[in-house]
Amino acid sequence: MLNLDDVPDTELATDELEEVVMGLIINSGQARSLAYAALALAKAGDFAGAQAKMTQSHSALNKAHRVQTQLIERDQGEGKMKVSLVLVHAQDHLMTSMLARELIVELIALHEKVH
Repeated sequence: MLNLDDVPDTELATDELEEVVMGLIINSGQARSLAYAALALAKAGDFAGAQAKMTQSHSALNKAHRVQTQLIERDQGEGKMKVSLVLVHAQDHLMTSMLARELIVELIALHEKVH
């Protein structure tokens, strides 16, 4: 995945932006998948396994969130970043993954309480 710190502050080339966007989608999708895997483990009573998956999920989500933050910093609210449908889609992936993780944390706690 392209590290935005390695690219000058000028506008990203289309292929560079696509690579960044794919990183957002991949990492946020991985975070969501790991969170749902954690929920499945919690349902089965494996709370240590669930916690390990949630830790991995958090790490993947942090990678995606760092990229999002870098994109926002580069734009500085001035419309410097080229906004494409794929970038909007990537942002949507990230936000739904963040929401899924928050809800799954609560569901795991409920499963643990009931167990």
